[in-house]
Amino acid sequence: MSIVLPDGFAPHFRKSPVTEPWEPLYSRRIDDVVQVGLTLRPEHCNSRGLVHGGVIAVLADNAMGLSCGSALPSVEGLVTVSLSVDYVAVAKVGQWLQIEPRVLKTGKLMAFADALAKADGAIIARASATFRVLMGPSTAGPTTASTGAPPK
Repeated sequence: MSIVLPDGFAPHFRKSPVTEPWEPLYSRRIDDVVQVGLTLRPEHCNSRGLVHGGVIAVLADNAMGLSCGSALPSVEGLVTVSLSVDYVAVAKVGQWLQIEPRVLKTGKLMAFADALAKADGAIIARASATFRVLMGPSTAGPTTASTGAPPK
């Protein structure tokens, strides 16, 4: 089955053991934000055949973190301090799920973003997150990971 991607989407540049079972993931840059998307398959869904809220939360966290990292190119990385997701509708197998983040504010220590999750263009969730900015190896600690800089 051939997947027709929305304009500008390409295979996602940031691989993760968490999202590996959900591949293929796609992303695109629009201005300084990184949108993430995928075509929903059974492995993204709960027992009722609806996209699982955890999939939306992980992809929203990823897109918002990468977008904040893009706005702060000289930092070591970011880690999530808080994440909130409000689910307002459902999505099903075969639909295109797209996360559209917005960077609200970045500072020396913290960054803030929100995002809309859409299925075939209809809003199904909204998310917001706060990230801790990592300035270098001394602040990273043994359990954090760099968000990496998205390719331009």
